[in-house]
Amino acid sequence: MANDIAAFFDAEPDKAVAADAVRFHISRFWDPRMRREVIAHAVAGGAGLSATALAAIKALAPPPNSSNQ
Repeated sequence: MANDIAAFFDAEPDKAVAADAVRFHISRFWDPRMRREVIAHAVAGGAGLSATALAAIKALAPPPNSSNQ
């Protein structure tokens, strides 16, 4: 599903803008469980994700070694 969303936004010439639009869509409309799962997949390498989807999902992920204070 992330790749489908990314494919829609890939028409945007600025790929950073496209990735941010995908990030916004996922953060706004996806269930928290779905977000956690796709973030874990991206952190583990993101096999099968398009470049735009991967960039968007990595932007959603907390920084490595971040503490939940």
